[in-house]
Amino acid sequence: MAAGRERRAEADTFTARLKMQWHRARVGMRRSAVDYFRGDGSDWVALAGLLLTVPIIAATTLANSVWCSPAALVLPIVAGGLLLRPASLLALYAAAATALIVESVQLGPYTEGPSRVTPGVVLVVAACGFFGLLVAQFRSRVGVPWRRGGTMLFDLRERIRVQSKLPTLPDGWHREMALRPAGGQSFSGDFVVAARTNGGRTMEVVLTDVSGKGMDAGSRALLLSGAFGGLLGSLPPHAFLPAANGYLLRQDWDEGFATSIHLVLDLDSGDYELYSAGHPPGLQLSAGSGRWEEKAADGPLLGVYDGAQFDPVKGSLRPGDVLMLFTDGLVETSERDIVEGIDRLTGEADRYVAGGFHGAAWHLIEAVAKDVNDDRALLLVCREGPTAAARPA
Repeated sequence: MAAGRERRAEADTFTARLKMQWHRARVGMRRSAVDYFRGDGSDWVALAGLLLTVPIIAATTLANSVWCSPAALVLPIVAGGLLLRPASLLALYAAAATALIVESVQLGPYTEGPSRVTPGVVLVVAACGFFGLLVAQFRSRVGVPWRRGGTMLFDLRERIRVQSKLPTLPDGWHREMALRPAGGQSFSGDFVVAARTNGGRTMEVVLTDVSGKGMDAGSRALLLSGAFGGLLGSLPPHAFLPAANGYLLRQDWDEGFATSIHLVLDLDSGDYELYSAGHPPGLQLSAGSGRWEEKAADGPLLGVYDGAQFDPVKGSLRPGDVLMLFTDGLVETSERDIVEGIDRLTGEADRYVAGGFHGAAWHLIEAVAKDVNDDRALLLVCREGPTAAARPA
């Protein structure tokens, strides 16, 4: 009992209470900063700072309107459009309008000399305020501060890139992937999910092309890549595309279809199965004949109707063989049909037969569809022959 009273006495000292209050203040400030960074906190600090800049700019303009034009009031207005909420932004606009009125009265009519408040200055300030309000309303609707928006997009792009990373294969196998979004953007409607299954003896790869292109399809591609990555390896190969089709139907998107091709490769024997959902055929290079053969499986588009069936085509990769999977943006454009595009792709790929396909995916896209305004993806899987180790990487 005495020890308990001593501990309570120590906790009731002035120093202990001061430490507790300081701790609570730090926690409150940290939570406020986190909330503001996420777009949930108050913006009164930014509003107070910007409101202080308005009279400072106005006073500087009245002191020397040549070096500080009345149009300088657009600076806090632009900053407010990036930092403040719409309601707070209106208070800033009221302060800026008051400052303009004061400057106009103190400097005199614009017809009596330069560096005064002219109708053009008023229009510029009003236009900046209008566009700042639009930006603030958009941020308020999205709920993301302007500083966090770019970081979030970068994080989403990196997640797509990580999900599209192909697994490491055992000796004697080579794989590589190249992806080029439409218009040089960072987001694409084409994506890949891959995994080693069956104790690592099997590689499963799914190449998907979501309807649309670039930024328009990027958000749907991110959602589907996460869902497909969860399904891959959790279901038998023959059940993957039916499950993906059902998931896409449940989204009920206005433009919700996609094409997909699913490769199931036995890394011990080289045997594979290829399932397709309305996707362009795969191409296999036979090392013995030196010819490319189309591997076309039957199956409808994903997200069109329920109960779709997907029948595989089977094949085998022998040493020196190459399997190439791609999206339609690589071989089909408004100026050429898919047959002509495939012929051009195989013709360019023949250049790499002698030297090997290491690093060929990116160069094939550059050679076949460099300036195409569509998402392009190319996947190469090679079973290397006995002379592969002698070739330079």
